[in-house]
Amino acid sequence: MMTNLFSVFDPCTGILSLNWMSCLIMIFIFPKKFWFQDNKISIFLNLMLNKIHLELISLMKYNGTSIIMLSIFLIILFNNLMGLLPYVFTSTSHLIFSLSLAFPLWMAFMMYGWFNNMNYMFMHLVPLGTPSMLMPFMVLIETISNLIRPGSLAVRLTANMIAGHLLMSLLGNNATEPMIMLPCMILFLMLMIFEFAVALIQAYVFMTLSNLYSSEV
Repeated sequence: MMTNLFSVFDPCTGILSLNWMSCLIMIFIFPKKFWFQDNKISIFLNLMLNKIHLELISLMKYNGTSIIMLSIFLIILFNNLMGLLPYVFTSTSHLIFSLSLAFPLWMAFMMYGWFNNMNYMFMHLVPLGTPSMLMPFMVLIETISNLIRPGSLAVRLTANMIAGHLLMSLLGNNATEPMIMLPCMILFLMLMIFEFAVALIQAYVFMTLSNLYSSEV
């Protein structure tokens, strides 16, 4: 029995809880290279990744960054899509999952920038053309904005995934009467299409922002 609305996001439902194992489901559903000719899912996935790779290399300065970004994109995308299935735990709706992706990536960028190009990193703290009176405030503002970047990445992903699941939970608890069951089914279908788009967009936004942060170091 659900004690409250947020208990659907509780990762600990028993002594031997395997909810976090849902992060590994993507390994089993990922298209395999069994045949000489790719299936339609593999063709669509390769086309999407190639398009994203062309967009990433136009922004990045370092070779190999697209491999990291595309890997993060696939991890978030598959976990978001798995959360739309019934009785599957949504790991991306928890801050510990998204923050464990955003914080090490941001820390690696900052350490690389400050250790290898310290003058360039200091230049980012004061935008070009800033008056002398505003320079101390701009340094403070830019420092705070750099420090909250991993938090903003993590909270953006978590909040968007929680919002759709909460809305479907609210509607599902109230759609028990026969008179409102059919309109709720139509609304649920529209919500599932919307959540599918949100799952794709949030993975893309996380990857794009991370790539933009890497281009600044």
